[in-house]
Amino acid sequence: GRCRYFTRWYKPDVKGRPCEDFCVLQHSNRRICVITLAEAHPLLQSGKTIKNINYQISANCSRLQNKVSGKSKRTCLFVFQMQGAQFLTELAPLCRISSSDGEEYTIYSCIRGRLIEVNENILSNPALLQEKPSTEGYIAVVLPKFEESKSITQGLLTQKEYEEVLMKRRSSAS
Repeated sequence: GRCRYFTRWYKPDVKGRPCEDFCVLQHSNRRICVITLAEAHPLLQSGKTIKNINYQISANCSRLQNKVSGKSKRTCLFVFQMQGAQFLTELAPLCRISSSDGEEYTIYSCIRGRLIEVNENILSNPALLQEKPSTEGYIAVVLPKFEESKSITQGLLTQKEYEEVLMKRRSSAS
């Protein structure tokens, strides 16, 4: 039931890669944003099996080492102290996901803000990512700067605009 407090925003074809779409769930009264795969993302298409999820994005940067004090499982109901949280730009990689067909996908933040938490549950249970992409299978939680929280969705599409993108894709594919 927690989804009704979120507005969905979409970022299609990130870095020019067709159909690599992401969804940003923005909480209605807090600035918290949850980064998830959008429904058209190749990893959510039938027949894809996820082999590996890696939050180690470079030799010296792991998203798992992101330390936020005062962490709570009830993300929306908590105020965070931000010491040690990694700052992300829109194109900051959150993790890399490889599928059993040999493809590798980089998941990007899509918004600027501090990384509150990454979803460690998908490491041991990657199927969550495909079965429940916008709830238990989320990728990460990001908190935009207060002064940027109003403008954070500029450049993102509303659900309606995203559906139009999907319709265009389908008509050009057929």
